[in-house]
Amino acid sequence: MADHRSLPVPDGLEGERLDAALSRLFGLSRTRAAELIASGDVLVDGAPAAKSDRVQGGEWLDVTLPPPPSAPMPVAEPIPGMTIVHEDDDIVVVNKPVGVAAHPTTGWTGPTVIGGLLGAGHRVATSGAAERQGIVHRLDANTTGAMVVAKSEHAYSHLKRAFKERTVDKRYHALVQGHPDPLRGTVDAPIDRHPFGDGRFAVVAGGKPSITHYDTIEAFRSATLLDIKLETGRTHQIRVHMSALRHPCVGDMLYGADPTLAARLGVGRQWLHAVSLAFEHPSTGEWVSFTTDYPADLAHALKAVSGDM
Repeated sequence: MADHRSLPVPDGLEGERLDAALSRLFGLSRTRAAELIASGDVLVDGAPAAKSDRVQGGEWLDVTLPPPPSAPMPVAEPIPGMTIVHEDDDIVVVNKPVGVAAHPTTGWTGPTVIGGLLGAGHRVATSGAAERQGIVHRLDANTTGAMVVAKSEHAYSHLKRAFKERTVDKRYHALVQGHPDPLRGTVDAPIDRHPFGDGRFAVVAGGKPSITHYDTIEAFRSATLLDIKLETGRTHQIRVHMSALRHPCVGDMLYGADPTLAARLGVGRQWLHAVSLAFEHPSTGEWVSFTTDYPADLAHALKAVSGDM
């Protein structure tokens, strides 16, 4: 349902353009505000106005805001290349392929882990928002590897708590440019959305606490293969922290990777793979661990970089 708002223009917005004033009042983009004005959904003192009109303190605004977009629902379709590493009554662990999101989000029209599981006939927990039922953690769409999904309600609550309390052992392998110094270390730097608001994240003062431990597996002439343990689980955490060290993941152009090196190694996305997950099983209490192999594109790039020696 549309949301109707009536309110006076605050004195602090005196002299602002109408589109800018609406943007600040309702958290809209200037473009969206201009669209509302153009469609006649904004009245100033009862009359239509232009987006460039200057508002005066105390003028009365009548605004019809559109309903928020509803979250898209998963499309049940099997996903080629998504393999099941382990399944029992409580959990299913998958090796997620490239180009697959964890669950549907606004703006994502590609395949999802949850849709792939439903499409292949797997049952998932009904806990959580409808579009991400059973999802207890996520991987970026172009990050591959181990991901666990809850099948029972008990497993969902148990695993959500385990991820929140950081008792899950999450291991990644990343091929990063150059040679980190020291070869083994910890990055403890807060992360939040990039100030440019362009979909990136960044190390930002006052951001969410974020801790990444890394260790060198093998150093090559132009890159280093790292074993990474996440203590926290922020969006793009490894990619942001490696970029902050000036050693972005190979192929990660969003975070400053060298496109020439990526092209030479034949990798078209960040070289980052969730190699293993270990946690206390929700029902048995036993410590269980699951590992996944590198997909073909990452294995090919690793072979190519090792030939640089």
